[in-house]
Formats: sequence, structure tokens, C-alpha cells
Amino acid sequence: MTDSHPQVVLQTITDGIARITLNRPEKRNALNPQLIAELKESLLRANQDSEVRLIILTGAGDDFCSGADLAALQKISTASVEENLEDARSLMELFSLIRSVRPPVIAAVKGRALAGGCGLATACDMVLAARSSRFGYPEVKIGFVPAMVMAILRRNVSEKRAFEMVTLGAEIDAENAASFGLVNQVMDDEAFEDEVDAFVQRFAQTSSSAVALTKRLLYQTDAMSFEDALQFGVDENVIARMSEDCRKGVERFLKKS
Repeated sequence: MTDSHPQVVLQTITDGIARITLNRPEKRNALNPQLIAELKESLLRANQDSEVRLIILTGAGDDFCSGADLAALQKISTASVEENLEDARSLMELFSLIRSVRPPVIAAVKGRALAGGCGLATACDMVLAARSSRFGYPEVKIGFVPAMVMAILRRNVSEKRAFEMVTLGAEIDAENAASFGLVNQVMDDEAFEDEVDAFVQRFAQTSSSAVALTKRLLYQTDAMSFEDALQFGVDENVIARMSEDCRKGVERFLKKS
């Protein structure tokens, strides 16, 4: 990156954990084409590293992500159909990529996660939220539609809650987000980083290959019929049985018995 185009996504990998940070704090980590492109690159890089067992996504500064930035919103009104289509597809690819990468992706949310930023958090496999964080889809307030994020929201909350969130455009706090089904755990602000670290360490007690297979099974059976989902489960079951992690795990279990 040149000085005129600094990195807007930072990544470190330590002890099997890839930490990806949205790095536009002065813009509340708002989404723009560069950030979306760099985020996809970071996810792919972590996915290709066999040592990575977990990805944590955070935002620099006071907020997680405030959605599209002003420049992106201004471009929407003047862009051609083709340009808007390309822009929307890029964001769609990001949401899809989060589900398709091998390691679990955990959003650690402090501050605001709004519009596309709320969609980005919800697209992750799990969401850990600081108690003061806020979530919402305010698109309707400017005549816009929470379009692609709807597919994600619809799979996380009830129909009534989804309708409430996307048609009123109101922000909700972390406790309500947890009760809606958007957040896995709410943590105290003062100890947030330590509590996140303690939570993700629980994955060190699991088999990364088994977790990856389980993630794939969970999402790919989503649109399958009952019989097709069972058959896919059979295939995944056989793959798991043949893995080195399973062989070693069974040996340890039998020794304890």
C-alpha cells in the first residue's frame, strides 16, 4: 500500500488466531470498496493458513462498523445500473465468504454496528458484544433497503423481530440484540478484550478439522430437504471418521475408558 492509500484492514496471526481489524476509525470503520476488498483478501489469507483455527473480526476506535460511508452513499445516486450491481455483488461476496471460509469467524463488537456494519457482524458465525454496543438497520430512514443483509437477518431472528428491525430502523442495545438472537454473549466494556480472549480459547479444546466440517454441514444443509440433509450428514460423517483428529481423539477416549 502507498501512503495515499493506507491499509484500511489490518491482520495479525498468533497462536492459530487470525485477528482482522477494520481500520478506518475516523470514518467509524464505514464500508467502502477498498475496505471490502481488503477484508475479503484477509479472510482468504487466513483461510489458506492451515495453522489458523479461528478468525476474530473487530473495529478500530469507538465503533465496529457504521455501514456505507458518505462517499459510497453519494455514488449510489449517480452510478449506473451496472456500477450499482457490481458494488452490491462485492458486498454479497463478502457475506458469502464469511460462511464459506474454513475457520469460524467471530465478530467482537464494541460501539455501533449499523446497516451494512450490522449485517457484517451478523454474517459472522458468532457475535460477542460489549454491553454498550448498539445494533440496527436504519436504511429505511433514508429511503434505502436493507437488501442483502435480509438473508442473514432472516436466518438469525424471528420473522416478527426481523420485520421490526428493518422497517422501524431503530437501534437496539446489546442486551436486546442478544434476546433477539443477533448476539451470542454480552460482555462488560471494561473487561471486553480479556473476556473475548477467554471465550475464544475454548476453541483450543476442540478439533479444528471437526469444527470446519461442522460449520460446513450447518450452513450447507440450510436449504436442503430433510433427506438430502441426512445424506450430506452421512458424507460428512465418513470424512470426519477418516480424519487424523478423529483417530487420535478416539484413541484418547478409549484410553480413558
